[in-house]
Amino acid sequence: MARPERSYEPPKRNYAIMSREETEGRKPLWTGLEIRGPIKNLSPELWTFTHLTSLFLSDNSLLRIPPDIARLCNLTHLDLSGNKLRSLPAELGDMTHLRELLLNNNVLRVLPYELGRLFLLQTLGLTGNPLQPDILSMVNEVNGTAKLLSFLLDNLTVCPRPPDREWMQITTQRSRQDSTFTVMSYNVLCDKYCTRQQYGYCPSWALSWDYRKQTLLKEIMDSTADIIALQEVETEQFHSFFLPELSRQGYEGIFSPKSRARTMEEHERKYVDGCAIFFHKTKFSLVEQYLIEFNQLAVAHAEGSEAMLNRVMLRDNIGIGALLELKDASGAVQSMPQHLLVATAHIHWDPEYSDVKLIQTIMLMNELDSIVMKVQSERGIGCKTPVPGMPGVPIILCGDLNSLPDSSVLEFLMNGSIPVDHQDLQDHGYDGFLSRFSASVRPGIRAPSGKPELVHQFSLKKVYNGQMHSTNYTFDFKGVIDYIFYSSDFMAPLGLLGPVSLDWLKQYKIIGCPNPHFPSDHFPLLCEFEVLPQH
Repeated sequence: MARPERSYEPPKRNYAIMSREETEGRKPLWTGLEIRGPIKNLSPELWTFTHLTSLFLSDNSLLRIPPDIARLCNLTHLDLSGNKLRSLPAELGDMTHLRELLLNNNVLRVLPYELGRLFLLQTLGLTGNPLQPDILSMVNEVNGTAKLLSFLLDNLTVCPRPPDREWMQITTQRSRQDSTFTVMSYNVLCDKYCTRQQYGYCPSWALSWDYRKQTLLKEIMDSTADIIALQEVETEQFHSFFLPELSRQGYEGIFSPKSRARTMEEHERKYVDGCAIFFHKTKFSLVEQYLIEFNQLAVAHAEGSEAMLNRVMLRDNIGIGALLELKDASGAVQSMPQHLLVATAHIHWDPEYSDVKLIQTIMLMNELDSIVMKVQSERGIGCKTPVPGMPGVPIILCGDLNSLPDSSVLEFLMNGSIPVDHQDLQDHGYDGFLSRFSASVRPGIRAPSGKPELVHQFSLKKVYNGQMHSTNYTFDFKGVIDYIFYSSDFMAPLGLLGPVSLDWLKQYKIIGCPNPHFPSDHFPLLCEFEVLPQH
């Protein structure tokens, strides 16, 4: 998810006398505080003013600043100039909202490397301190603050590794061993997006592709997943890294870049990201592969809707699918073939476009429905279902849906339907599209409510139900937006990989990923399935 640019203006000093209510401990209305005079020590009460955004402590006689200053977590401006400070607490680096830190005219000889964690800092005042010449020279260069912070962060000691994520068993009952398989879904963070501007809290060496690719590969291989669905895979990196590396481990893979790639020159196309699906050749064989381009579908189904052309068509997200055939324990095709449609997608990211996310998901499910019906009729694949027109091939849908658990996207996928007058679809002029896709006008399909609804025919459930505190973990956003869905009529989850330890994240003050231990801003999902016997 993209992080918007932040602008910052230094605060203006406004002086006011505290009211009686404020002196009696009621919530203050001011956010700035200045203390000036021959002060050598500060009252511990100061660190309880957590509402402060500006603190001016310049021109005093302070000899030290206690670590408790980090409790002022909302500070954006801190002025400690003109004191007698010889050192700074490492905890100053925890004040990650700081935009301006003035330390001029003290007696500082060294800076704690933890200051490098202040990635939002725009101004760092260090003049008048007996610091090493190379530090002073660096900070006086063009973009000197950013260069110095990067230097400090790159040399900061890396915290210990996190504990392994625990495997959470859902059930121990299995019908037969050759009907089980594991699935991983992982947004690997495209190298083009992995920059210091976007992830300033991560050391530059840990953002480099040379470092990240080995960590990503280890994470993927340690999972020993039979099916691996990846998002944000750069075209060049798929062909030069992921495909050859995973092929050596017995995997076969398919890939497609976002739709914009078809309009680009060759040297630009290789940087376009897309989706990939890998499967282990001892467990599956590929029957057919599919590409789902949302902008092309938007044009085909616009039905005169300007919103479809101006909002949906402009987003070139894609989905891909692989029709797989499950092999038995010996690696041979089973006497009664079991097929599986695996799909992965990367839905549009912008929270302001909830309508686009929902429309893309509706088109995705419509395409998957068409694929299943086609392979059933043309190839005779799949089992008979008690209701005519119901899909007889199980699906697994996984990916980065950029949608929270309470979103309309999840409502549609989990319930199998959503009303055409849903608030996310109102006021955008999708009437033509909605009329075409609503259950009331689709032959052989009845909406559950009897009212115009958008529906899909897969009985989907999601594997993770509250076990993950977040799947996308950045400074600006922490939440669940990645999922693995499955056809509950055909398969059941046996276990899943649990969350990254919250205690570890808090203990080592991990404010976002990527970081040296996590090569992406997403955490991978991993689960084991069993195919249920069909009668």
